[in-house]
Amino acid sequence: MLSDVLISISILAGVGLVFASFIAFANRKLRVYEDPRIDVVAAMLPGANCGACGFPGCRGFAEQAVLGTVSPAGCNVINDDGAAAIAAYLGVDAGAANRRVARLLCAGGTNVAVQQAEYRGLQSCAAAAAVAGGGKACAWGCLGYADCRTACSFGAITMLPNGLPQVNPSLCTACGDCVDACPKGLFRIVALDQKLLVQCRSLLEGDEALAACAVACNSCGRCVMDAAPGVVSIETGVAVVNYEMNALAEAEATRRCPTGAIVWLEGAQFVAGPLQRRGAEQLIGSERA
Repeated sequence: MLSDVLISISILAGVGLVFASFIAFANRKLRVYEDPRIDVVAAMLPGANCGACGFPGCRGFAEQAVLGTVSPAGCNVINDDGAAAIAAYLGVDAGAANRRVARLLCAGGTNVAVQQAEYRGLQSCAAAAAVAGGGKACAWGCLGYADCRTACSFGAITMLPNGLPQVNPSLCTACGDCVDACPKGLFRIVALDQKLLVQCRSLLEGDEALAACAVACNSCGRCVMDAAPGVVSIETGVAVVNYEMNALAEAEATRRCPTGAIVWLEGAQFVAGPLQRRGAEQLIGSERA
């Protein structure tokens, strides 16, 4: 009886030893080395996990920073001091990242856009858009029910009295949540140095466009003529900026716009109201002086 127990224990011990040997061998041969600096860099990052850098969260960015494929300044949330601290730890240059921000391609607030029907229902852009497009005469215009503000986890969006959302560039992480939340597809993530912006997506032209919104692009083509060749074009009834030629973009392209649909931005949108082009005119005048 005792011998049977001992034999069983010996067999189990032998099997356990064999499997333990296999596991130890596999761990030794198949173990993936992870640089311990990744955890340190990840802890130094803001922890927003917004994905604006193009990597899956802050740890994904930390892995690439340690590998040297991105510079610390490539994080759209971290400030200059934070980027410098990571650079000092890794012994690399902090780099100079071109921050990105969400921009709204519509300036048609309640003070300038025609409302052809009154929407009564759930105060949500998505819900309003599902009911005859939301009630605006311009089918492409901002509905103003703040789905974008609700979606923003960083408090970067506030609603103006005219119903338009205003993005604070210093708080925006370019995560893209507002892009996903807008049922009209009015938000775009662009680099801060892309200052020439068309705040209209209407496909209507001429008087038909202006009948729906006083600040709509009416396809007059003045911006095309005033900009460097190829920078601005008219496509499907609206001006479009070619950001591949951003280095040639100038505020001059906004000077003769009759509605203010195309603007030159030095910060947040709608700081001077829909006719923000006046700021560009002042900029041009100061540069010429």
